[in-house]
Amino acid sequence: MSLLRIDSSIRTQGSVSREVLDSLERSYLESDPGAQVVRRDLGLDPIAPTTWAAAVAAGMTPEDERTAEQREAVATAAALADELAAATAVVIGSPLYNFGIAAHLKSWVDLLITDARFAPGSTPLAGTPVVLVVSRGGGYGPGTPREGWDHATGWITRILRDVWGADVTVVEAELTLAEVVPAMAELRPLAAQKRAEAHEAAAKLGVALRAS
Repeated sequence: MSLLRIDSSIRTQGSVSREVLDSLERSYLESDPGAQVVRRDLGLDPIAPTTWAAAVAAGMTPEDERTAEQREAVATAAALADELAAATAVVIGSPLYNFGIAAHLKSWVDLLITDARFAPGSTPLAGTPVVLVVSRGGGYGPGTPREGWDHATGWITRILRDVWGADVTVVEAELTLAEVVPAMAELRPLAAQKRAEAHEAAAKLGVALRAS
């Protein structure tokens, strides 16, 4: 068995999505210290913005006429597809940035879709458990002023579940900016509660993933 961990936060310190993924990975390894974890950090090692465009262009160009950049882009897409297809379980950190998906995570998805195995119409992750750890600086739940402003979680969930066929579980941590934004000071107890609940849920899922 192998667990593929995808981080996309641009922060290495103070990142809630990274912290919650740490809890999941820790419980996963505690249940079997010899288990394999493959890590891809899109925040620290992002995919070049031009790679997706080059891969798309390569798909419309005869193989013997492709440029070096196009060949490299196709090879990168294939490597990412190999990595994801080989995983028996996947965990993804998805922080909400400007009400949308992290650019690094979007680039990863876009490039994967250029590989025939992950193109729409295929279900390469059918039966594969995927845990999506979502972190949001504010509150976006029902009844809040910004209900419906999270344009990231629905999109990435649809890609994972409806396009690729994965069995998706979402873990959410909200109000993550309460500790640093004075105007949110009164929400700090609720923020701490939500963070603790996310860690607890992630730890349980780490054990469940290893047992599945």
